[in-house]
Amino acid sequence: MDLARESDPSAESIRNWVARTIGNDGGREEKSDGLTAAERDELVRLRGEKKQLQVERDILCRAAAWLAPA
Repeated sequence: MDLARESDPSAESIRNWVARTIGNDGGREEKSDGLTAAERDELVRLRGEKKQLQVERDILCRAAAWLAPA
């Protein structure tokens, strides 16, 4: 709260300014989940990649079991 002492606004005023700045697209387009649009897009992409990797891993496990000497 050094800023409050220097410029003489109340701490409450500063908190309100910060809250307003964050709320007015202060670098984040927050939705109810707290993620930006870019973060949501990346999450969807990564989940898709994870699913694909799991399928590929399962295929490789089956192939390894089939090719293993008896």
